[in-house]
Amino acid sequence: MNPTLARWRALLGRERANSAGLPNAEGGPDTAQLDQAGELLDYLFRPSEPTAAGRRGGRHSGDGVTVAHWVDQVRELFPQQAREVLEGELVRRRGIGELLDRPDVLARIEPSLELVKTLITHSQLLDARTRVLARKIIDQAVSELKERLKLQVEPALTGAIRRDRHSPRPVARNLDLKTTIRRNLQHWDAQRKAILVDRLYFYAAERRQRPWHIIVAVDQSGSMLDSAIHSAIMASIFAELPSVRTSLFLFDTRIADLSDQLGQPVDVLMKLQLGGGTDIAQAIGYATTLIREPARSIVLLITDFYEGGNAARLVTQVGELCDAGVRCIGLAALGSQARPQYDKALAQRCRKVGMDILSCTPERLSDAIAEIIRG
Repeated sequence: MNPTLARWRALLGRERANSAGLPNAEGGPDTAQLDQAGELLDYLFRPSEPTAAGRRGGRHSGDGVTVAHWVDQVRELFPQQAREVLEGELVRRRGIGELLDRPDVLARIEPSLELVKTLITHSQLLDARTRVLARKIIDQAVSELKERLKLQVEPALTGAIRRDRHSPRPVARNLDLKTTIRRNLQHWDAQRKAILVDRLYFYAAERRQRPWHIIVAVDQSGSMLDSAIHSAIMASIFAELPSVRTSLFLFDTRIADLSDQLGQPVDVLMKLQLGGGTDIAQAIGYATTLIREPARSIVLLITDFYEGGNAARLVTQVGELCDAGVRCIGLAALGSQARPQYDKALAQRCRKVGMDILSCTPERLSDAIAEIIRG
């Protein structure tokens, strides 16, 4: 067995190595295939030789392996689960340069969150042809992630909305006849030819029938990329909920309102401009202009709280919103890992004036919003 492959199997242990699809010598692939798999791992995990220009090269010294050849061989030798891990490492370790020069190779890589982040980070390097391909890759990866997240977050949100729309108070003018009939169909009495009503359903008071407004403000700082991706997807999910109005904007030192593109997270992500300054106070000021009914408004501020603008003004604005009845949530991180790096001092100042500060998964965020809607 190739020494590199053997080391990886020893490091991972039999169960995890087999689960990852790393071949072994026990009745599996022949020696040539094992050596070939080992060479692919060599290419990935050993440093490349710098080119004459000082950049990392596309070949490993002496092995003659190119990125295109590597991608093809990985697809041939490894199962999908292992391919996704290895291709993610390829992008992370060797950069995107050669892949952008070879769109045909880029098209053969499994769409993944790691690849999405890399394409967004290097979006300024995309030519017209590669940009079309990048959009397709991002759309596929984001759509798959959205479907997974919907299964996790929709039950809590839709349940809270249903409860918000109905009231236990039996006021005749608020009777929801359609829901009452639908929920009592199981009590049909064939002999009487009538529905025996077990429970009446009433609409809540008019104030509670009006939609909730969720305003999602996304910091474009480079450190917030993972959170920005999840925020765009979550905003898209919010927009599909009944009785919820959703606004979405990106910010650095400027504001880019993308509320009209909520249905296409890929369009939002393709417009991300990472880096530059950050004016969080300006973002909160813009969110304030969107609010029509404070008591039924939720502001989600996704940021690392490193304020390049006026921190005192930011804290004052947050306090004014909270005092008016707006629920403000500051998300220092949003994602499956949710490991934040943020200005804890400024976040604490915002917390003291009423903002909830979270670093959480999308599922935990949906629980927090559902709790607000339920009252």
